[in-house]
Amino acid sequence: MKTLTALFVTAALALSANVALAKDIPMHEVTKLVQDKTILSLDDLNAKALAKHPGATIKESELEDVYGRLVYKIDLRDAQNVEWDVDLDAKTGEILKDVQDK
Repeated sequence: MKTLTALFVTAALALSANVALAKDIPMHEVTKLVQDKTILSLDDLNAKALAKHPGATIKESELEDVYGRLVYKIDLRDAQNVEWDVDLDAKTGEILKDVQDK
């Protein structure tokens, strides 16, 4: 029983550590980053994500600092009502993740 508890606590700590390393960027900072051309415009990033899923709509999006990398995260819903998680490098537009939401 002690082993099971120890495993559970270790797993919980590991998961919470990953969450703590991603920080949401407030909108006023996003605007400044776009104006300074530090990141691509949100319209350009949205277009890249939508190009992967034609006919989809954006449900939600946010910019996060993940381990020092600015990542634009977009939740999409396609024409078949399937939800997708698309992550892009906000500086380059490179698609980092494109997976069906479960």
